[in-house]
Amino acid sequence: MNRRDFKKYLAEFIGTFALVLCGTGSIIVNQHSEGALGLLGIALAFGFIITSMIYIFGPISGSHINPAVTIALLVGKLMSLKDSVYYIIFQIFGAIAASSLLVYLFPDNLTLGATLPSGSASQSFIIEVVCTFFLMLTILGITSQKSKESVALAGIVIGFIVMGLIMLSGPISGGSFNPARSIGPALLSGNVSSLWIYLIAPTFGAILATFTWQFISSETVD
Repeated sequence: MNRRDFKKYLAEFIGTFALVLCGTGSIIVNQHSEGALGLLGIALAFGFIITSMIYIFGPISGSHINPAVTIALLVGKLMSLKDSVYYIIFQIFGAIAASSLLVYLFPDNLTLGATLPSGSASQSFIIEVVCTFFLMLTILGITSQKSKESVALAGIVIGFIVMGLIMLSGPISGGSFNPARSIGPALLSGNVSSLWIYLIAPTFGAILATFTWQFISSETVD
């Protein structure tokens, strides 16, 4: 592993660490403060930290901070297998490290902000697929535009779509769209029975969005 590659992977570790620490941390704080933040506050926390990480680490690693995004780009032949494997490893360890810190800070919390279905597994699975589909479509759409304005707005646009999707799905599935975000809290809190939903559904949604975008954006010959 050369120095340049390690910088990319470290950026993914730090970015995912920040996402899980601030995002799931806001859920824990909301629980401990008897709902002081509310759903909107939690959505804002996730959206703001994602926006920040995109502007900080986007030029270095692309700031995936999400294994579903990385896998979808690999399947769509938009990144190498080597980078994909290391991205996912560093993302997962970043999430676990953040959840470990939250265990230390909030030892009495039972879920650590884990994503847990409020209804049926199928309901959460479907909403995670659909929400990740639109998140990935937004990522591909905004990053494919090379104008200075689009580059400057990318973090804000992606942050806003995350906020909106969490407002929609949070009360139903917990609003993950990100396997790493779900893995960290699930493993450290022991709430793993529904983890499969948040591993499979976001990944499927992101892959579906990638193929859809490639089809829509490809040049056609009449």
